[in-house]
Amino acid sequence: MAVGDAGTVRAVCVVGALHPDAGAVGTTAIDKRPVEGPVRIGELGLYADVQADRAHHGGPDQAVYAVDSAEAAHWAAELGREVPPGSLGENLLVDALAIDDFEIGARVRVGTALLEVTAPRTPCTTFQRWMGTDDFRMQYHRRGRTGVYFRVLVPGEVTAGDQVVVEHVPGHGVSVVAAYGGARDRELSRALDSWSRASGVALHRELAARADRHLADQR
Repeated sequence: MAVGDAGTVRAVCVVGALHPDAGAVGTTAIDKRPVEGPVRIGELGLYADVQADRAHHGGPDQAVYAVDSAEAAHWAAELGREVPPGSLGENLLVDALAIDDFEIGARVRVGTALLEVTAPRTPCTTFQRWMGTDDFRMQYHRRGRTGVYFRVLVPGEVTAGDQVVVEHVPGHGVSVVAAYGGARDRELSRALDSWSRASGVALHRELAARADRHLADQR
């Protein structure tokens, strides 16, 4: 992924309804649906969006969640049914840009907002229940292209049809998909830790904790 690479926002999605869930919180806000017109993006995400389980979702380092439309098409084929925008719990559905190939720390202009890549999504059991199959979490895990979390560097607005433009690539070589698949990769953790210390950019808490374990030579 290089500076200047660009795609398009196909859909901007926020929570459509809260639903009962069998998890510890008892409620889920995974039901995201497309909205029309400009939507404000602030430090904690899109205006009118919410998270039910705030211990694991949301917050500044997971303010915006984006999915590549090619991945939505893949899962539609696998499941044998439509996967409309928002079905994977995403805020942004992006066309023509393989966003899982973004490096951690890449900066992306989306509409008038500037976002920074923080981490891959980790699929949970709520997501599996929402998708309606007993093995969807494992399928998603094996696929390894789980979508991208962003923090918001500059608030702004986004509308379906806006460009998604790569403005900065950190150059350490660790992509979102590599970070997801590299849970046991000490060299990957070392590369991210070194970059974070040199750049002053904080790692997502899960990647930081992994790096701490690896650098302490723990499994």
